[in-house]
Amino acid sequence: MSLVLTYLGHAGVLMSAGKHALAIDPFLTDNPVATMRAADLTCTHIAVTHGHGDHLGDTVAIAKANEATVFAAFEVTEYLGEHGVKTEAGNPGGKIVAPFGWVAFTQAFHSSSYNGRYMGMALGVVVHMGGRTVYHCGDTGLFSDMQLIGEIYKPDVAFIPVGDRFTMGPELATRAAEMIKPHIAVPIHYGTFPLLISDPSGFKPKGVDVLVMKPGQELTYQ
Repeated sequence: MSLVLTYLGHAGVLMSAGKHALAIDPFLTDNPVATMRAADLTCTHIAVTHGHGDHLGDTVAIAKANEATVFAAFEVTEYLGEHGVKTEAGNPGGKIVAPFGWVAFTQAFHSSSYNGRYMGMALGVVVHMGGRTVYHCGDTGLFSDMQLIGEIYKPDVAFIPVGDRFTMGPELATRAAEMIKPHIAVPIHYGTFPLLISDPSGFKPKGVDVLVMKPGQELTYQ
């Protein structure tokens, strides 16, 4: 079964294989680089890395329109449950078995809140779907356990933030990719807003293929 990865812009990714599709951090409304509207996104599941508005994004509207289940930290799922959204809570540790494979959360060094409400620990997420494994780092600084995450999960693709200031910049993201050792590294979380860098060309990990994706662009694994 083939796995199709679609970059939604900013930190958003849509993964689809067969009858299942999972959106990660679907921030589309008010996203100046998005090419898709929230109303047009179809999915069976959503994963949210943390509570900031540019990641929680359109989760409530998309989840309710698609009757999709949302994977997130416990505090995020509490908030979503108050809005009638189906959830599966998790935190760094073990795997959550899903109809398409599994989801596992990792640590991420970042903050997490929404309109002043504490939303738990910021997370990275590893998803196994269509026989492939994808690691979305979430918003994070560099940390040495990225090497261990790479050794344990052996991701085919890693989506790594490079925008600087709020996450790693290209230099530290390069170190992260070299520790994770995915087959392909995709830079994300840059160029969306003025405070983020607009040029990811400094992201040059050795031994890892880099794919700079434009919003709406697809990557297909057979």
